[in-house]
Amino acid sequence: MSVAFRREDDDAHREPVFELPIPPGPNLVTARGLEVTRKRVEALEAAVAGAADAEAARPVARDLRYWRTRLATAQVQPAPDTHEAAFGSRVRFRLNGQERTLDIVGDDEAEPAAGRVAFSAPLARALIGGAAGERLPFGGREDAIEVLETGPIPA
Repeated sequence: MSVAFRREDDDAHREPVFELPIPPGPNLVTARGLEVTRKRVEALEAAVAGAADAEAARPVARDLRYWRTRLATAQVQPAPDTHEAAFGSRVRFRLNGQERTLDIVGDDEAEPAAGRVAFSAPLARALIGGAAGERLPFGGREDAIEVLETGPIPA
């Protein structure tokens, strides 16, 4: 019989499903980020429990493993107490003539469209350590960013 007509189990022909990659470095989070992670774990646990079968639960269980790991390794950072931009800061700045405000948060909490960038992002790295009135290098320009105001992210 030709190999083309033999049927083996369906799993033998599936694409491999890899675990979600964990960002390198410490898992720094804000208090809000910790709460978001807890809620995500709870929602995924409920989804796995309510899945119709093992096949439906498989991708959700993978996400749940990721978020449980992130919850277990979370390091809640205190609000910054300096006038310099740091993890947990809200920074108002001018870049390319446009004024923007960003919160510097953990990797899993980042939502650039909502004004939250990960501390590991290039823009956040450029802002960290900057104080109001300073000009900072970014994108190959020495004075690309003008810091207008810094402070802790409001609760």
